[in-house]
Amino acid sequence: MKFTAYARTLQGTGASRRLRNAGKVPGIVYGAGTPATIELDHNALYFALKKEAFHSSILEMEVEGQSQKVLLRDFQMHAWKQQVLHVDFQRVDDTTRLRKKVPLHFTGEDVSPAVKTDKCVISHVATELEIECLAKQLPEFVTIDLSGLVRNQSLHVSDLKLPEGIKAVRHGTLNPAIVSATLPKEEEEVVAAPVVAPAGKGAPKKKDEKQNKK
Repeated sequence: MKFTAYARTLQGTGASRRLRNAGKVPGIVYGAGTPATIELDHNALYFALKKEAFHSSILEMEVEGQSQKVLLRDFQMHAWKQQVLHVDFQRVDDTTRLRKKVPLHFTGEDVSPAVKTDKCVISHVATELEIECLAKQLPEFVTIDLSGLVRNQSLHVSDLKLPEGIKAVRHGTLNPAIVSATLPKEEEEVVAAPVVAPAGKGAPKKKDEKQNKK
């Protein structure tokens, strides 16, 4: 994806506030050289942030006619307004080794034995995965094939088959689940027990009723 940014010379809280009032977003680009301050059009950036690829792929940023490869690293939103307050990018090249969380896309779920035969419920425990790779290998997303999933099976990070050169980041010995297939819980039928009146407190007999009339 390609986008345009502009060099920013004025810095500080007051300058950033004036930029935001003018429909701009202050930002910074760091890595592989001197950090550079930039500004971007707010609306263009706001709608770009809604695109999955803008968060998880190498971007081409043009500043003053020169293009450079960057990766979105962070952005701050206003507490209640739909307004981007600040954005951070990292310069990268083909040799840059990085860690990044990428979205998970699931396929084959509807044809898996777990769903097709056993009517299991598939739970997507995780929707993104932290990976380590060279910048040139960074995928927009990782596809997980669930066509072989069976009843009561769980897929963990160690079970994933990732493209060559891409490694899942695991913290210590943790091996979190990604997907699980479980049978749906059957609703238990509640059967009401018959109410038995205590002895001596039942309905009066007909004979007693006649005696009361006398």
